[in-house]
Amino acid sequence: MGSSSPLTAEVVRPWARPVVVLPMLALVSLVGAVFPSFSIGANLVSVAAGGTLFWLVLTGRVPRRPAPRRLVPQAAWWLLPVLSFAVAELVNFALGSTYAHPTFSVLADPVLAGYLARAAAYLGWLAGFWGLARR
Repeated sequence: MGSSSPLTAEVVRPWARPVVVLPMLALVSLVGAVFPSFSIGANLVSVAAGGTLFWLVLTGRVPRRPAPRRLVPQAAWWLLPVLSFAVAELVNFALGSTYAHPTFSVLADPVLAGYLARAAAYLGWLAGFWGLARR
């Protein structure tokens, strides 16, 4: 007979909690938003932030969240915008990125020209990567 004890020891990593991680990601996004798009500084901050998160996940220093056993049927609706964006990008790639067929990065440039919008987009990118990396 196997007995399971209700008292189990679990490693506590307070730095991996959202209360600590989100302000750190916000700080990195505020620093990353200082640089103009596609500059050396922006690329270095992006590679450093993404590489650090990637390293944390690969070394097992981050507690992993359990994946859902089964997706709910409503999750299939996320395929609609993803497939729409993919088809639009493929068509624009095939036709060439011209004024009549701009890519999404060209369309986002006026919005991302402002510091706050660039910082918010950077924070969204980092938080999304953090969420995916923990799965």
